[in-house]
This record gives sequence, C-alpha cells and structure tokens, in this order.
Amino acid sequence: MTDDRGPWYLLTGLIIGFLLGFIYAWRIDRVEFVDTRPDMLSEAHRDQYRSLIASAYAATGNLVRAEARLALLGDEDPGGALAIQAQEAVVEGRPLEEARALGLLAVAFSQGNAVISSPPQASPTDTAPPPTGTPTTEPSQTASPSETPVLRTQSPTITPLPSRTPTPTAGAPFVVQQEPELVCNPASKNPMIIVEVFDASDQPVPGVEIIVLWEGGEEHFFTGLKPELGLGYADFGMGPGVEYAVRAGGGGELVSGISTAECEDDSGERYWGSWLVQYVQP
Repeated sequence: MTDDRGPWYLLTGLIIGFLLGFIYAWRIDRVEFVDTRPDMLSEAHRDQYRSLIASAYAATGNLVRAEARLALLGDEDPGGALAIQAQEAVVEGRPLEEARALGLLAVAFSQGNAVISSPPQASPTDTAPPPTGTPTTEPSQTASPSETPVLRTQSPTITPLPSRTPTPTAGAPFVVQQEPELVCNPASKNPMIIVEVFDASDQPVPGVEIIVLWEGGEEHFFTGLKPELGLGYADFGMGPGVEYAVRAGGGGELVSGISTAECEDDSGERYWGSWLVQYVQP
C-alpha cells in the first residue's frame, strides 16, 4: 500500500508551525528589552528623547543635567542636532512649545556653556564611604549665674545655581528699532525677511516667536534656531509678488508692506535683496 498524500502535508505542517511560533513570540512570551542605552534607540525615539530633555531644560534651566542626559545619546554635535530638530519641528507643524524648547537648548550649547562629555562609568571596586563615628558629648560644666553663654551659628553654604540662557520676559511688547533696511548681499540670491530681536540692554534674545503674515497664509518660527548667525536671529524666505507683514512676539509691533526688492552689483547684474527688521524690547 502506497501513500499518495504528496508534499502538501509537509507544507501544512510548516504553516501551522510558523503560526504557532509567531503567536508564542508575539503574544505569549514577547521579547522585553532591559537596560537599553539611549544611543541604541531608533532615530525617531532619539528625537523624542531630545524633546523630553529640552522640555525639562525649559522648565528648570538646569544645563548641567541636560548636558548629562544628551551625552547618553552620543551625538557628535549635540547643539547642531538640537537646532536641526527644532527647525524640523517648525516645518512639520509640531507644537510651538516643543520647537522653542529645542531652540533654547541649542542656543545654550552654541554659547559654549556646555561641553558634552561621556557619562561616568561606575567601577566595580567602588565601595561605600566608611561610616563616620558618632561624636561623644563631653559632660558640660554648670555655668555660674554671672556667665552668659554665647551661641555661635554656622553660616549656611550658598551653592551657585546654573546660569540660564536669556529668554524673553513678560514686559513691554517688542517695537521696531528702526525702519526695515534693504540688505544687498551678492552671495545670497534668495530674498528673505531677516529678523533680529534684542532686549533693553541690547543683548540678542533667543526663543522669541516671529509671525509672518501674507494673504492666505502665515508662518510661525523662533529666534535662535540658527545660532551660528546670532542668538536673536531668524529668517524667512519670500516669494516674488507677495506682500508680507511681520511681528515679533504676540503683541509686538506689526511691520507691513514688505515685498521682494532688487539690488544691483558693480557689473550691473541685478539680484534679489533681503529686508532686515530689528526689534527691541523697551
């Protein structure tokens, strides 16, 4: 008697075994990652990690702690990675608070306040410090009625707080420092609105929301996302034939009537110029 079942029973067994293995691996006994290092995260999770660090820094201003946390990611240029992620957050329309926090932390690194170093590794030979002895109390002598005891108090030790990156404070709205100026730079062929924001002491201020309006649209971004150009710097690319208005901060002075304008070099060649708008908080 011969078996005429053919190879189909082998294929059926293979499929059943695959399904059972899949159910066991993904439903019954799933793999759990333990003690995963931040530098092993995927790019998307690394971005989330940076956003959390930036949010914590914006709330506390603790740059030392932010430095230690970012060191775990192992980025070659932490400040550059933060600045790029801040710009991507603006372009992708993520919450403005997230982009602002990333920008502020990127600015802090650009100022040279933080130097990323590898986190310290615990040594297996580390031992706990030896216990300190409990001081014994000498029997005190009874003071005579004419003696007045003098009590000495120890001055508390003051620990300096970490320095914070200058941020816009609630106060007078930003006003235009001078009339918009046409900037002619042959090396820059793209027309832009360049915004620079300063505080009352003429210091550049990062993290200020800049609003650009035009017919049928608007754009929001922040100063300090390009720290190599200045902490209070921000720019926006213009299109020909469109009239723009710009404002710094929610209640800042509105500058309208900005549109593309041409410049001319020494050889008579014409190119697009950019408009510089400077704001100051009185």
